[in-house]
Amino acid sequence: MENQKSNSALKAVILVLSLLLAGSLFYIFQLTTKTENLETEIKSEKTEKENVLTDLEELKATYDAAIAENTSMSDELIAEREKVVRLMEDLKKSNGNAASMAKYKQQYEGLQTKMKSLMQEIEVLKKQNQELTTNLDSTKVVLEESQNYTKTLVGQNEELSKTVEKGSKLSVLNLKTAAFKLKSSGKEVATDKARRADVLKVSFTIAENSIAKTGDKTYYVQVIDSKNNVLGEKATETFGDKSLTYSFTTSVKYENKTVQVTENLKGKDFEKGTYFVNVFDKNELVSKTSFTLK
Repeated sequence: MENQKSNSALKAVILVLSLLLAGSLFYIFQLTTKTENLETEIKSEKTEKENVLTDLEELKATYDAAIAENTSMSDELIAEREKVVRLMEDLKKSNGNAASMAKYKQQYEGLQTKMKSLMQEIEVLKKQNQELTTNLDSTKVVLEESQNYTKTLVGQNEELSKTVEKGSKLSVLNLKTAAFKLKSSGKEVATDKARRADVLKVSFTIAENSIAKTGDKTYYVQVIDSKNNVLGEKATETFGDKSLTYSFTTSVKYENKTVQVTENLKGKDFEKGTYFVNVFDKNELVSKTSFTLK
């Protein structure tokens, strides 16, 4: 009888110990699972932080390369690069949680959009510089030919005709463009804000030339916004094997005297950034300028 009681007590002890062991194993399993999940989450946040830092490094490298080209936009490029550097420093100090990473990714996307806009402006400048270089090369060829004619005393009459023709060409000076806000009263108020602009006023002067031909003269004006879009009519005119897309034309009656020309280009939702204005006599660029809307 006593042996039976002892066996029952032993069984009870073994059962209790088994339950305690099972409970301990379950607790350890839960703790291990939570630890692994936490490690996975920390590793994921760390990876996302490293990815954003890598993207910012690439953004900075793009600006470094653009600044190294010594473009006319170097100051603006340097300012944007500093914003990227500051964001990288802030990100490195952050704890990398989901809330802060969402904020940093949003700031990165804004900086990336600005970078793309600046790169487009640089491409426009490069294209114009390339065209100027081509024109200079063409001018050099003409000068060399003129020198050859002079040295050999051949074609003097033809050379004289060229000189007279060049001297008789009209000069377009003081090309200016400004943005204005139109009041309900009809008054125009100057502005440099893209969202406030209703009209772009383009003006230039045709210089006096006593040997130029008189009569009606037509100029083609081309206005290109910061996204490389031609504003206005967007009409295209063909001159031989070349074509020109322009914003509007302006016609004047020239009588060998100075003429002031002013035209308005109305619009809405103007883009921010640098605009380029070109004036053509047929397909020949005779004047250009640029301005910026904030």
